[in-house]
Formats: sequence, C-alpha cells, structure tokens
Amino acid sequence: MAVEQDARSLWRWIAGSAFLASMCCFPSVLLAGLGLMTISAADALSNNLYFGPARWILYIFTIILLSYGLYNYFRAQGICTIDHAKRERKRIVNTTIVVFIGSFLVYLVWNYLILELAGIYVGLPWEESAFWK
Repeated sequence: MAVEQDARSLWRWIAGSAFLASMCCFPSVLLAGLGLMTISAADALSNNLYFGPARWILYIFTIILLSYGLYNYFRAQGICTIDHAKRERKRIVNTTIVVFIGSFLVYLVWNYLILELAGIYVGLPWEESAFWK
C-alpha cells in the first residue's frame, strides 16, 4: 500500500510539473474556450508567453518543483542522510532519470498534442504550425 501511495505521489509531481511547464499556452486556450478573450488576444498572449522569458521562467520553476518532489519522495522512503543516499545512489539516480523523462513526455503530450488540438478547436491559428504538418 505504501509503495502504491508513493508511486501515486510521484506521478502527481510529474503531472503537476508538466502542467506548470505548459502554462505559457494553457491560459490562452482556457480563456478563449470560455469566451472571456478574443481569439486574436489569446493568440497574442500565447505568443508573448511562449516566445518571451516567461517560458524559461516556467521551465526553471518546473525543475524546482520536480526536484522538491523527488526530495520529499526520498525523505518519505527513509533516505535522509548522505550515508543513506550513498548506499541508495543507483536507486536515486534511476528514479530521478525516470521522473524527469516521464515529466518531459507528459509535457510533450499535454502541450504539443492536447493543448494544441484544444487551441485549434477553439479557433486559435495554430494549425499551420502544428507538429504534424
């Protein structure tokens, strides 16, 4: 039961970090989809966020969030001291690699597939720059 709970906790950190990394596109899709923003304003917002410094700031916060999640995960596993970390080095490295790759894959699917299709559906002019074209 505890291992299953830890795995769920780790997947929550992965999903949360992928969502945070895609915040450059999500607000424009949401606001245009709800009718709270015009399509041209939503497109300008997503362009400003995606091509501006906000994207890199969100990426940095994503890495910080993932690192904090891994820190909490390993603390819950009983790896609290440097000696424990040295003994469990292989597990720590493997888990960290899996978490970062998993977060990257979830981000790619969420941002470049789901959000892009949702943006095209609400009318954002993203179809000509879609990755499948």
